Amino acid sequence: MITDAKIKRINELARKSKTEGLTPAEKAEQKKLREEYVAAFRRSLKAELDNTYILNPDGTKTAVRDRRKDTKKG
Repeated sequence: MITDAKIKRINELARKSKTEGLTPAEKAEQKKLREEYVAAFRRSLKAELDNTYILNPDGTKTAVRDRRKDTKKG
């Protein structure tokens, strides 16, 4: 889970990167925090879409689905 403190740290590192540069340790920390943030964002978006339905003109509901799972590889 991404906390406000982690988001604050991401922003601090971004500002420092623009002004004075980052050490290799800070770059690694920034990369790890950004990956964690993106993963949390994707989980949140997926959860939202899993609970989203399309209302058809005839009144029926269709669940939003992942098209990548529907396509066959080959």
